[in-house]
Amino acid sequence: MLMQNEKAGLYIHIPFCLSKCAYCSFYSLASVGLIPEYIEALKKEIHHYREIFSEFDTIYFGGGTPSLLNPKQIKDILSTIYQTYKIDPQSEITLEINPGDASFEYLHALRDIGIRRVNIGVQSFDDKLLKLLGRRHSGEDALGSVDHVRKAGFENWGMDMLYGVHGQSIKQWQKELLNAVNLQPPHLSCYQLSLDPQVPLRRTYASKGWLLPGENKQRSFFFMTAETLREAGYMHYEVSNFAKGEFLQSKHNRKYWHHVPYLGVGPSANSFFQNRRWWNKADLKAYLQDIFNGIMPILNREKLDKEKLQLETLFLGFRTQEGIDLWKYEKMFGTDLFQEKKTVIHSLIKKKFLVLENGFLKPTLRGMAIADSLALI
Repeated sequence: MLMQNEKAGLYIHIPFCLSKCAYCSFYSLASVGLIPEYIEALKKEIHHYREIFSEFDTIYFGGGTPSLLNPKQIKDILSTIYQTYKIDPQSEITLEINPGDASFEYLHALRDIGIRRVNIGVQSFDDKLLKLLGRRHSGEDALGSVDHVRKAGFENWGMDMLYGVHGQSIKQWQKELLNAVNLQPPHLSCYQLSLDPQVPLRRTYASKGWLLPGENKQRSFFFMTAETLREAGYMHYEVSNFAKGEFLQSKHNRKYWHHVPYLGVGPSANSFFQNRRWWNKADLKAYLQDIFNGIMPILNREKLDKEKLQLETLFLGFRTQEGIDLWKYEKMFGTDLFQEKKTVIHSLIKKKFLVLENGFLKPTLRGMAIADSLALI
């Protein structure tokens, strides 16, 4: 749901890796040779949108592996952004880090050039699971990266963790989770493993007859995760995201969940502005060719009609702790959601999937577990 007066966000896709993780479906290449050329193209694309976007208060470097860029290259990109747009002085500027790249010297340099938040792709502390996932770091690397993040002076940082991997019991996952909690990250993202058809780990699962957790086990993983982190003092503010307080939530990711405008640059990146969405080609060579020919590398566009915006508002809103602001919903769509869906909403409240609180229709923990289904009310 659009939050009034909230500024746009900027996402920068860095599509380079030293090796591809076996489960990853994000667009990236296991090659770094084109990084200098890519940065020049990226700067051109950033500059192109100055007539559409004017100000950002979040900047997010995702990938791929953004930490393959050296500080000078990151500073070059940031300089282009600052020269082209107005950037809020309190902006959240995040860079994703692979634990294997997180030396103290590198992190300290990131702080010096203006990176204010880092997100560490830990996924697991178990070396066997990391090997299965195709990660290039070890559990020891993960622990070391946290120590370096702290020593470099980052107060706002997060960790990504992954669960539901073959051979991992709920008890083993809880042990992993407690290991993460003991490190006291201000933010934790806990994702359940999913496998797109094209990723190598999907083929491994198929060849060995392995299965992803069934619905009941998925919910057991989810409820245990939520309860463990609640007891550790984390706010469960979105299905997969937990923070030590409201100020430590990911401001950038909140834009996606609330239909706030955002610009995505780089191959495969998505953008959203005034009910229009567009996305770039997921092909680095085509991206570079288009940019240097003066063409924006857009693969496709769509205009979201009222019905689609309503569905997305419910789909995204019920993934968050705050849920749906009924007043804002009516203001946006001219529809009283509670009255229109009164019977089904009362039923979901009675079954403890939803609660009505101060004008907000909020999912309970049980509701968050089936958030995608709630959108179909």
